[in-house]
Amino acid sequence: MRFSSAFKPGVRTLGLLCLLLASCGPGTVPEPEPPEPPRPGELTIVAAGDNLFHETITAAFREEGGWDFAPIYDLIKPVISGADLAFINQETALGRESFGYSGYPRFNTPQALAFNLAAAGFDIINQANNHIMDKGEAGVMDTIAAWDRVRGTAYLGIHRSREERDRRRVIIEKNGLRAGFLAYTYGTNGLAVPGDKPYLVSLIDEETIIRETGALRPLCDVLVVSMHWGDEYGPAPSAGQTALAALLAAQKVDLVIGHHPHVLQPAEYILRPDGRQMLCFYSLGNFMSSQRQPAALVGGLMYVKLTGPAGNIMFADAGIIPVITHYESGWTGYRVYPLYRYTAGLVQKHRSYHAKTGLNMEYINAVLDSLKVKLIMQNPFAPAGAAPPDPH
Repeated sequence: MRFSSAFKPGVRTLGLLCLLLASCGPGTVPEPEPPEPPRPGELTIVAAGDNLFHETITAAFREEGGWDFAPIYDLIKPVISGADLAFINQETALGRESFGYSGYPRFNTPQALAFNLAAAGFDIINQANNHIMDKGEAGVMDTIAAWDRVRGTAYLGIHRSREERDRRRVIIEKNGLRAGFLAYTYGTNGLAVPGDKPYLVSLIDEETIIRETGALRPLCDVLVVSMHWGDEYGPAPSAGQTALAALLAAQKVDLVIGHHPHVLQPAEYILRPDGRQMLCFYSLGNFMSSQRQPAALVGGLMYVKLTGPAGNIMFADAGIIPVITHYESGWTGYRVYPLYRYTAGLVQKHRSYHAKTGLNMEYINAVLDSLKVKLIMQNPFAPAGAAPPDPH
């Protein structure tokens, strides 16, 4: 089992959560490159949608001694690791092996994935989603324990206790700006959160959202809220999503990261009561899964650049880097491809390829054209003048 300890330097959280990014010790990794000079008042954030691990993915990456999912993310890692902050919706619980590792309808994924996601560059992990209760309260607690073992990550949306929910703040300072994060889910697939432990999972509740965003807003320069919401496979936001987006704008949220529909939905700026803008990405689609519907294979990696100074935050740039969930016959070859590295030859190898009715380049382009969102067709963190990557 191979884990990498090369995480992003310079990220820390405030309050009861304090995370230091460091390597595992002398001699375990090559000497790191000197970090880039800080850019005061500038913050870049990327976000991935649903990382939904079906049993075919778990089986494909089993090796002697455990699992290594790192190859899935190798091609998109340069983007993830280039950002100041990187978010992902980890759609499944990371429970103990004795539960058995499983896919739909009640998922459980090896905890090795936590290390692989961190090594890819993700540091903000959402677990408030409809599958987090698939292995009950014990599965939630196992998931918390898994992330506690991975230095340099902060998990969202699940809590050990009422005190932790009330007092733990995920606030990360980078380049002189403080970014605060909250997360909520519409539900847990009918698997009830224990009545005497309502704090366990952050469910969507308007009064709770108002209270928690109100408490966090004064403590951060950028307020980000993760929302697991909407209708599965719906290409447009539902009335419920737009109503909640209006509520979040009223609470002076800056950025909303949406997921759950498994397909891409549009993004839009929403005017806040204070005259500033909130940017809402309604759904980023899937990042990795074994779903077969063509629409569920075309996702987006959100990219935003915010500039300060604190108290006067503005969006300098925003869009999505289109990504393809790729896998081949026999449920093999799982990779997340940025579209700028995807080719007609690769799409023809996809298990869901069909020249007319399945996944193909014409279909991918049609989905993206319908979004009315800026498409970023290169690594925004690549040095100026860098040669384009080999698409293979």
